[in-house]
Amino acid sequence: MKFEVLKQSHLKRNIMIGVIAVLIISAIILNFTRAKYRTTQSIPLVNGTINYSLADLNIVAITVDGETVDTIPEGNYELTEESYCTVNGEEDSSISISYEADTQLLTVTPFTTKGTKCYLDFVTATTKKVDTVLGTIDVNLDTPNFANTSCTSGCDETTVGIYETTDNLGTSYYYRGDVENNYVQFAGYYWRIIRINGDGSVRIIYDGTSAHANGDSSTDRQIGTSAFNSTNGSYTGGFTYELNTQRPSFQNGGTASTIKEVLDSWYTTNIINKVLDDQVVSVPGFCNDREMASGYSWSAQPSEVIRYAAYERLYTNKAPTLRCSNNLDLYTTKIGLITADELTMAGSPWYSDLNSNNDSFYLYSGQC
Repeated sequence: MKFEVLKQSHLKRNIMIGVIAVLIISAIILNFTRAKYRTTQSIPLVNGTINYSLADLNIVAITVDGETVDTIPEGNYELTEESYCTVNGEEDSSISISYEADTQLLTVTPFTTKGTKCYLDFVTATTKKVDTVLGTIDVNLDTPNFANTSCTSGCDETTVGIYETTDNLGTSYYYRGDVENNYVQFAGYYWRIIRINGDGSVRIIYDGTSAHANGDSSTDRQIGTSAFNSTNGSYTGGFTYELNTQRPSFQNGGTASTIKEVLDSWYTTNIINKVLDDQVVSVPGFCNDREMASGYSWSAQPSEVIRYAAYERLYTNKAPTLRCSNNLDLYTTKIGLITADELTMAGSPWYSDLNSNNDSFYLYSGQC
């Protein structure tokens, strides 16, 4: 999908940029706003009058997941192709039945004959449709096992598609596995969508000067390589840092890390100098979590191993999050690093019991 196809008169686009780990793979967040809309269709009736009442429609049977029930179910259910209507005892294939789970709206069209009888078959839905800035997307309703790698074949599980969670700004929709519907083009480069942020902006990651297929190992899929920092001490594990402190004393403050300097330089050359800076937003932010794991205390020069909360979250509990628990760790910058949590959600966990390597998911570049 090219970025240009999203250029419509009713859209405003803003963008935010990020990168993955020390293998400097730039990522961007596209933010669009548009008017909400919904298309409705009227059914023309003879002489403009309605000749039949709702009582003329007879719901003969309702089944949910194979069980007969008395009422239309509430919640995430969808109508199956086994549903049909009859007129005068004969199935009428011209009658269309549709159902909206969020409003429990059942539509039967055309409805022009008294005594129409309908048989409704529902199953528990596995996806739901969500209207986003990228259009209407299908969001999976289950939660993946984040101990597992994910792809359509050869991984621990096949949880591939778009999933839902929360971040600091609201509901976020993230891509997982070897998806192929998350390409965009911006600033002369190809990118992959990581997720739609809670504020509606779109976080994307650099993927090269050409469109690379999933599983393609190429140095073109990163903007370069860099050390995270050039000095020693626990405090240098920050995107920015202050000497001998766990984190800077104010948001976005402190000395820039080596990796931040490299990213800022790339951003200036490839975004600012191309007069694209006004299309990039900074509000969603990038999290550099420096909270400690349970039972550990921070030290600038520890005498033994210390573990951060991400280790407990991802290695021990297999429970990634997109929420940044400390605002001082949330960088509202226009370019940054994606997190290990986002990498795990994309389909490559910190540690997998079955298959610790995933060379099929969309973030794989072969450069780690």
